[in-house]
Amino acid sequence: MELFGWLAEIPGEQPYPLVFATVSGAHLYGFPSADSDVDLRGMHVLPVEEVAGLRHGPETLSRMWTRHGVEVDLVTHDAAKFCRLLLGRNGYVLEQLLSPLVVASSPVHEELVALAPGCLTRHHAHHYLGFARTQWRLFEQTGELKPLLYTFRVLATGTHLMRTGELQADLTRLYAYGPAYLPELVAAKQAAEHGRLPGGLVPGEGLAADVERMRRALEEARDSSALPERAGVEAALHDLVLRARSRG
Repeated sequence: MELFGWLAEIPGEQPYPLVFATVSGAHLYGFPSADSDVDLRGMHVLPVEEVAGLRHGPETLSRMWTRHGVEVDLVTHDAAKFCRLLLGRNGYVLEQLLSPLVVASSPVHEELVALAPGCLTRHHAHHYLGFARTQWRLFEQTGELKPLLYTFRVLATGTHLMRTGELQADLTRLYAYGPAYLPELVAAKQAAEHGRLPGGLVPGEGLAADVERMRRALEEARDSSALPERAGVEAALHDLVLRARSRG
């Protein structure tokens, strides 16, 4: 995907230095529409004086605005919080860290990426199962295409992660894990951000059966996964945060 050139301006405009900024959301998942917003995610570093004293700087910064007609949604976490989330089996931050759509990077970012495999555990499956349940309920309530695609995406990503140890967030690279009509759903989503199901597909037992099959496949992949029970890089992440903080 070709990123908007002006995205590179954004990291330098933030109040704290960014270790990295990447694009997440629909662009990462393989089905952005023409009017999709841009989800920027990353990690900032609070200075020592804002973590060691009585007044603590913001662990999370969130901002939304429009630039060149595109809605931008930026969320960054301080280094310590980001690494705690990584160790807490949080698939969101793992996908943000490993996103190939990089807007800003640094040596600390490169070190984090190198440590990422040591964060993977079989318990990441719980994140993807929970996310899928939430999106499927939303689809049942609204009938909109977007939550259905998110349901299929997270189940496919989770199963692939459990089976291979590789994080792949792009649904268009995971079609083998889902029903044959996934490319049709992706094309419909690319055509309209809040579109309905394409003709021939209606909410009902057929879709529910496909989702249930993928859910069971993820559970089976989790139970047989070679991934460890616990992350093995806590000490390395602790050291990384200290070094990042001391550099200012």
